[in-house]
Amino acid sequence: MKKLLMVLAVCVFLMAGFLNVYGGEKAPEKVKILAASTLAKIGYDSVIVSAVKAENAKKKTIEKIKEIDGKWINTAGIDDLMDSIMSSACAQHLNEIKKKNDFYEEIFAMDNQGANVAMTDKTSDYWQGDEAKFINSYKEGVGEIFISDVNFDDSTQSYLTQVSVPVMDGDKAIGVITFGINIDKLK
Repeated sequence: MKKLLMVLAVCVFLMAGFLNVYGGEKAPEKVKILAASTLAKIGYDSVIVSAVKAENAKKKTIEKIKEIDGKWINTAGIDDLMDSIMSSACAQHLNEIKKKNDFYEEIFAMDNQGANVAMTDKTSDYWQGDEAKFINSYKEGVGEIFISDVNFDDSTQSYLTQVSVPVMDGDKAIGVITFGINIDKLK
């Protein structure tokens, strides 16, 4: 019995290593080129900038954002708030961007606190403000491109790198937009 368990453990270990080909690797150079040449420009898109400015003007408290986030995380399926974030004019615009390239698995825009403004697909949580994708791209209003390591994404069932670029109003970051890039589809 011990031998069987040992063989099974070795098989599971080997399969996990085989299936996680990209896990934790740095994003390939072609992602960095895409981020600097194309994605950063989308951060200046007038439709996205207008939607983020409108959301920022609501001046939600962090307590309210966290309350919404808790409900979001515990909601199976899509509720009215999620639907509104996925069907807004900005979300429709993001969907048009997504349709242009099959390597975009998801695109979502956030306000100046990291709360979702618009999205092509439901995110696992509403508030991104405590995550590296927001913190490292928003940079307290300075703005910077941030590219995550490649990891398996449960929501899209693919190996993704997330590229986050600041949403810019002139020379000030007012939010962030994140692109989930399927590296197997990026040519």
